[in-house]
Amino acid sequence: MGDDGLKLHFIRLFEHVWWADNRIAEAFLEADGDVPEKALRLFTHVLAAEQIWLMRLSRQDASQAAIWPRNASLAECRLLAESNKRGYRQFLEGITGENLSVKVVYRNSKGALFETPAVDILAHVSLHGSYHRGQIASHMRLNGLEPANTDYIAYVREM
Repeated sequence: MGDDGLKLHFIRLFEHVWWADNRIAEAFLEADGDVPEKALRLFTHVLAAEQIWLMRLSRQDASQAAIWPRNASLAECRLLAESNKRGYRQFLEGITGENLSVKVVYRNSKGALFETPAVDILAHVSLHGSYHRGQIASHMRLNGLEPANTDYIAYVREM
């Protein structure tokens, strides 16, 4: 896959991320205040992780940011999701094959130093969110609520 193809691939993956985050928020809204606490905690974590990785990609220190912050309200989650979307869109529009391979140097929340290529960080963010959205769906169903279908193929079919 050439550089342009790789860029378009990540743009499409992140369009799915934004769509899926919005579907979760809509499912929570439909639950009318009856969202399981664990589901909200996982959603808050997904959004916080998206934000932290964006900070790292942008060469900002995210070592003090909470990866498991306190539960946010649905309104706060939606604001963070929209902020993440704007930030990733700006980042993705500016990427090239050259800066996809550049290693991002960062410290995790425990202070350990890492160097990871941007391409691997972008793949991780997409996969990490999918993993936790599956957990959110399980918590919703266990509490008698209808979870959002956030599968990539559902996104593709809807588009």
